[in-house]
Amino acid sequence: MADMRTVQTEHSSAEGRITVRCYTPRKGFPMKKLVALRRMLLLLAVMGVLAARADAQVPALDSIKNQEELDKAVAALDAALFDAYNRCDLEKFSSFFVEDVEFYHDQGGVTLGKQNLTDSVKKNICGKVTRELVAGTLQVHYMKGYGAVEMGVHRFHHPGHEDTEAVGEGKFIHLWQYKDGAWKITRVISYDHHAAK
Repeated sequence: MADMRTVQTEHSSAEGRITVRCYTPRKGFPMKKLVALRRMLLLLAVMGVLAARADAQVPALDSIKNQEELDKAVAALDAALFDAYNRCDLEKFSSFFVEDVEFYHDQGGVTLGKQNLTDSVKKNICGKVTRELVAGTLQVHYMKGYGAVEMGVHRFHHPGHEDTEAVGEGKFIHLWQYKDGAWKITRVISYDHHAAK
């Protein structure tokens, strides 16, 4: 970037501070490259703000005042968790679990620990399976001083193989703990797996 001059600006909001460095051309630098670079920097800044706001939309356990707010909070957590699962964003996916998570699966057995669970998803799920929550099945219950228990039914699709692999369905229980400013899953029970009807 020998043909560029750096101009740095900072923007602060409730979500945090964003530093944007704009590069202005020196003599002879193509203007199209500058425009593309500025657009990319702006897009990255906007994505950062949106990600911070998405995480901030799930309130702390002690600020939840009623069942409707609890339902909304856990539904948002479920959506974010399985968005990461479906996109194979393993870093984001693993951030939803405590280090010593216990995952019980009626067909796959027991998986202990966040790293083992993440490795299992990488090996068995990424690029092979996507999950969808069955509408109307989500149940959420308050767990005093701890967090919430989430129960529901979900379906598993096999993108690109719908004609040879049936849609699967199963029930699940997630135990969410609110601790140190974050919601994380401590236990999972995934059971009653069968072909969807």
